[in-house]
Amino acid sequence: MGPYIGQSIKRFEDPRLLLGEGRFVDDMQLPGMLHAVALRSPHAHARIVSIDAEAARRLPGVVTVLTARDLAGNASGARASRALASASPP
Repeated sequence: MGPYIGQSIKRFEDPRLLLGEGRFVDDMQLPGMLHAVALRSPHAHARIVSIDAEAARRLPGVVTVLTARDLAGNASGARASRALASASPP
């Protein structure tokens, strides 16, 4: 058996985390940073026949709205990448 089995190990990050001073990815704010939200259907196995995203596009602060149609036939996501690259932050 190794020397660490069954032993407490001092974790150096604990005091910072226990005092609420941890820094997480969600805490980061970078210039021009955008946030993404994925909206899923609330109905399991439902057939979605259309999506009207115009109301979402008109919301203040929305840079772009992507649907499955924007990604159709493009497993690499290059089409979505181009759409995001052409969008500018508000």
